Amino acid sequence: MVPALFLFASLVNDVRSLIAQHNLAAADQQIQVYQKRAGTTPELAAAVSWMARGALDGRNYDQADKYAIETRKLSDSLLTARKLDAEPWLPLALGASIEVHAQVLAARGERPEAVDYLREQLKAFAATSIGERIRKNINLLSMEGKPAPALEENEWLGSKPPTLAALRGHPVMLFFWAHWCVDCKGEVPILADLLKKFAPQGLVLVGPTRLYGYAAGGEDAPPAAERQYIEKVRREFYSALPSMPVPVSAANFLTYGSSTTPTIVLIDARGIVRFYHPGALPEAELAAQIQNVLRK
Repeated sequence: MVPALFLFASLVNDVRSLIAQHNLAAADQQIQVYQKRAGTTPELAAAVSWMARGALDGRNYDQADKYAIETRKLSDSLLTARKLDAEPWLPLALGASIEVHAQVLAARGERPEAVDYLREQLKAFAATSIGERIRKNINLLSMEGKPAPALEENEWLGSKPPTLAALRGHPVMLFFWAHWCVDCKGEVPILADLLKKFAPQGLVLVGPTRLYGYAAGGEDAPPAAERQYIEKVRREFYSALPSMPVPVSAANFLTYGSSTTPTIVLIDARGIVRFYHPGALPEAELAAQIQNVLRK
């Protein structure tokens, strides 16, 4: 018999590994075995949410929605006895269930319904850790084609950031990053190459970041110490982008729903969002999106 502690420790990782191998049937079977032995736990809800994401990636929308609904039921049952942010697995599960259901609606041609659904969920969970994630999904479905929200620029690193209003007439790329984010650091040489190519055509890069309450090694850090640490990271890993102004504000991440880092936003010369993408991008794809914006 497999010890319960091992089940708790390994379920989510094992399910993710099987999904990466496109073996959703084996992952589903492992979840069923776990549920029989351990019952309904936050880890179970998180594992089922990965099934929803795996099915969505495979464009099996009916199956994805089935797992999203199952995750929501599991999450709601667990929320009767605990707060959402009391431990880490439950917010991940509930956030994924909301995200996948909305993306399934959009994939079925029901984008307005998807946005309405997300806004309803935001009313319920705005004050929790999944609020940013819900905002991200609202922006993903509705921000393109709309005026770019202003950035809060009371604190910054590097040169003082210009306001987005002051940048009218220039295409702008917003690069939301975090000091702990490996993918953000990996995107730096790509951004540097693209700036060399497109800055002569007017492209301006702004790199918003925020405080997270900790610094190196995940150690708690007061704001002043964390700002010093972010500056150290910026100088060490972002030296190829010396002219990138860095507004420091959690409000910007909330406004743009940047729960994923990096998040890349392209704004045309009239101040209209033309591209919104949570996650890193290969150079060729990002270059093509910039060229589209330059043609606007």
